[in-house]
Amino acid sequence: MAELITAGEPMGLFIAQDKGKLKRVKHFTSRIAGADLNVAIGVARLKHTVKFISQIGNDTFGEQIKDLLQVEKIDLKDLQTSSTWKTGFMLKGLADDGRPETDYYRKGSAAAHINLKKLEFLDFSETKILHLGGILAGLSDEGYQATLKLIELARKQDIQITFDPNLRPTIWDSEGLMIKRTNEIANLCDVVMPNIKEGRILTGKTAVEDIADYYLKNSNSNVQQVIINLVDDGSYSKHRQANGSYQIERIAAIKIPEIIDRVGAGDGFVAGVVSAKLEDLSDRECLQRGSAIGAIQMQNLGDNEGLPDKKQLIRFISGNLVI
Repeated sequence: MAELITAGEPMGLFIAQDKGKLKRVKHFTSRIAGADLNVAIGVARLKHTVKFISQIGNDTFGEQIKDLLQVEKIDLKDLQTSSTWKTGFMLKGLADDGRPETDYYRKGSAAAHINLKKLEFLDFSETKILHLGGILAGLSDEGYQATLKLIELARKQDIQITFDPNLRPTIWDSEGLMIKRTNEIANLCDVVMPNIKEGRILTGKTAVEDIADYYLKNSNSNVQQVIINLVDDGSYSKHRQANGSYQIERIAAIKIPEIIDRVGAGDGFVAGVVSAKLEDLSDRECLQRGSAIGAIQMQNLGDNEGLPDKKQLIRFISGNLVI
């Protein structure tokens, strides 16, 4: 039983110890990464019960992922293990601007071959939110079908569904397919959370309100709220109310003294929003928490090591008023 169920691709991560082109780096530090895994960890550290669904290989990375989930007290009963397919991994460089070079080895990974039949037996009791990202759907047709199946199962249980497009063009066969399937999935969900760049790619719109309206005013869409991470310009929310009107919130970005690594900051933002929704906080408080955790994560090197517990989050917010 878990308040939050999420699914995605966990990966091994090698972080360069020296700056420069990845091809010239000789020494790396081993960590664990994966967008939806980062969200799961971020929410679990705020004392919510979380279940993570995926498939790992019967390999060293797979064992490290299981160990991490156990440490973070995340339910891994529905984490499948394959003896045929390997766990994916990635390389990440170091960069002065916080935008490191990355190189992925994930096509054909264990997560891309997730077993759909096993999803039928998922326990959704006590689940409040199903959170999905777009990466699993881009890895393979199995991942795409698994994403649709999870949405179908959650809808039957009247569970809120949140979605982060997490566009990764290199894993899709074409940009056209990426946009088509990502928007198909987005329109099946309740809350859609692109960053501003993703929103523009997916909708062809530039202004934040036009991006939000692309989903909210689509007659074939289930979307009730669009939350846009504006990155250096803060964040924005447009939420359809029960009377048909819309509530709009926008906050400024938190200024931090030094950006060490932007990778994982978006996942921190999403973890903040999702955890706030589990606590029935207001739209403004959702943005505030998302921005706070994203800012904290940018000051840490790994993809999830900086994700705060509740005391650390409260202390950060009190010292960095988000308005």
